[in-house]
Amino acid sequence: MSNSPEGHAGHKPHLAVTTIAALGIVFGDIGTSPLYAFRECFSLEPGGHGAPINPHNLTGAASLIVWSLLLVVSVKYLFVILKLDNKGEGGILALSTLIRGALEKSGVKDARHILLLGLAGAALIYADGMLTPAISVLSAVEGLKESAPALAEWTVPLAVTILAGLFSIQKFGTGQVGKLFGPVVLMWFASLALLGLGALWHHPQVLWALSPYEGVSFLVREWKHAFPLLAAVFLAVTGGEALYADLGHFGKRPIRVGWFSVVLPALVLNYLGQAALLTADPSAIRSPFFLLAPSWFQLPLTILATGAAIIASQALISGAFSLTTQAVQLGCMSRVRILYTSEHSVGQVYVPMINHILAVSCILLVVMFETSTRLAGAYGIAISLTMTITSVLFFSAARAVWGWSWLKAFVITGLFLALDGAFLAANALKIWPLGWLPLLIAAVVMSIMLIWIWGRARLFARIMQDSLPIDHLLKDLHKGKIHRVSGTAIYMSGKGLHVPTALLHNLKHNQVLHERVILLHVITLDQPHANVGDMLDYEDLGDGVHRATLRFGFADTPDVPTALKLRMPEAARFQPGKATYFLGRETYGVGKKATFIDRVRLSLFAVMARNASPATAYFQLPPGRVVELGAQITL
Repeated sequence: MSNSPEGHAGHKPHLAVTTIAALGIVFGDIGTSPLYAFRECFSLEPGGHGAPINPHNLTGAASLIVWSLLLVVSVKYLFVILKLDNKGEGGILALSTLIRGALEKSGVKDARHILLLGLAGAALIYADGMLTPAISVLSAVEGLKESAPALAEWTVPLAVTILAGLFSIQKFGTGQVGKLFGPVVLMWFASLALLGLGALWHHPQVLWALSPYEGVSFLVREWKHAFPLLAAVFLAVTGGEALYADLGHFGKRPIRVGWFSVVLPALVLNYLGQAALLTADPSAIRSPFFLLAPSWFQLPLTILATGAAIIASQALISGAFSLTTQAVQLGCMSRVRILYTSEHSVGQVYVPMINHILAVSCILLVVMFETSTRLAGAYGIAISLTMTITSVLFFSAARAVWGWSWLKAFVITGLFLALDGAFLAANALKIWPLGWLPLLIAAVVMSIMLIWIWGRARLFARIMQDSLPIDHLLKDLHKGKIHRVSGTAIYMSGKGLHVPTALLHNLKHNQVLHERVILLHVITLDQPHANVGDMLDYEDLGDGVHRATLRFGFADTPDVPTALKLRMPEAARFQPGKATYFLGRETYGVGKKATFIDRVRLSLFAVMARNASPATAYFQLPPGRVVELGAQITL
């Protein structure tokens, strides 16, 4: 049975609770899109390219949004992409590792293009994680312009204060606060539906938007505005990727039930309601969402919208923490300090460095752009490119994982890319003057990951070049040439075929070896969690030397002492309290023959390695039982 909530979805009370929880985490981003998406279709900003406001165009815009929700979110993600889970986990990194694993099993060893696509998608999600909290909170607080005009000038300071507070509480974890997310977002979606119904009651002709013909004729009729229109429409589906990324938290069924029973109806009704409102009063385009509400409800609605925006931001922030944890485990990023904020849920993590970077970035974006309309000019390009990459990866997944025929995979992928390509082309118009910002952020993040991967490969090759085969050490031990002392020494090593550098340095300087030596190799699997029975491989090499391989999933906490305590056989006589861990502490130099480009990359790699979180903390080693031995390595 699955470890995900999916395994228990058949129990109705449990499904109801899980679905409400999913509303708070999974749908926060897409649920706050009505704050700004419909407005941007008819932007009145100076230099804007919004379509003329008239009843036919309003119905057409609503039709485009409704059918985008149906085709992109319901069909692509809910019915197809969600089935591509990696042992219960979702997201673009999990998808790329799933494909690479399937390709390796089929004999394809070089799947670098899959890795590159996965890294590109992950980098774009980081960029989106900086923009989403800023635009969500700012657009919610802008409700003050209608509900409390006297406070309108405090929009930016208030948004900055909310964001600063949001990031400052991340270190406490979201476990307790998360219990409030579902009910608050449920209230939010109920408000969306009721506000939309109120406007529709007076202008039911807007229901023609449910026909795809209205959307297509709108694009044809306003062909001069087609690309800006599609870019604005795309804002309504930007949270679609989050449904897949948060799959591991809830499973498929609660996400699908939440979408079709609550989220989709509420969103459709609200977008139709905004179209109905503007049909009666085109001047309401300045803030169609908040003007849907009667004046007495606008201030409470602003407060509720701000709460929903905070929850949407929390989902993106938590997603960035989880993505970082996966990237570190997979060797795509240098080790960073990761704190686990829950004793019961391994998925609740806090990464201080990422939190600080996101906090500063979001606050700067709010101060620089000042309005959500200006921010919308930079928003969308990163997530549209991520969705396109997901569709490209889908083709490889359908072939390698599901065994689809080339024709079937090509046709379905082609349909997905037709949608994604149209949205991507529309958002490409945003590259200048503002859309380059998230692309630049993503490029920097991806460059950092690629340099780290390249540097690790070069370092491993250099260590292997100078290493001593383990057989040579065993021969010397068998001959009694090496003095032994009591105790157990654990050396973190590569694949266990060569003597670890730290062991060689210990022999060189101390000229002794412990009576029990464990050569430990830690592997991160291309799956979220390691199977309990396959977590440890153990081999007695003789003369007191043992070889052990520990396996962790990319969503597991690599707690080495606990794993050894639970898994080491009794014959090894392993005593955790008496074991000493020996680690290498390398400093890096650049060889004289290195090219200029290599020198730059090696210098950056050295800086990242120097600032990486110590292995002691990453592998949960007891600090008092760790010995580090330094070495200078020329790369």
